[in-house]
Amino acid sequence: MQKINLRELYPDVYKTDVFVDVAEEIVAAIRGQEQDDAAYERRKFRHKAHYSLNREDGIENDALNRSLTPEEVLEQKLLREEVYAALMQLTAIQARRIYARFYLGMTVAEIARIEGADRRRVWESIRRGLKKLARLLDTAQ
Repeated sequence: MQKINLRELYPDVYKTDVFVDVAEEIVAAIRGQEQDDAAYERRKFRHKAHYSLNREDGIENDALNRSLTPEEVLEQKLLREEVYAALMQLTAIQARRIYARFYLGMTVAEIARIEGADRRRVWESIRRGLKKLARLLDTAQ
């Protein structure tokens, strides 16, 4: 057991020193939270973000991430078109399974259940399709 001063944790509530015995796990949790708070304040200072980074309106992305240049946007568009063209050169089953796995975010088990196929066969089909996709993209460059 360790003694902690509640006035240090709750200065608005406790105006005088109040010491309480608490378990080691509680002290570790309090110290961990203090470290997290300090890291958060350093991040705010480093990124000149003098507003909450927990807002849900995307403002933190504007503060933390730089916007793409027109060249980068064009490069991403060309790469996406190249990947789509290579994806269309795969067999229909491989293309469908890779699309479901990586674009729709489905698991191999979900794809297998929907198609009524064995999970290992779906996994192997995706693996072979990705290998072929990598070869197609290497030859395109």
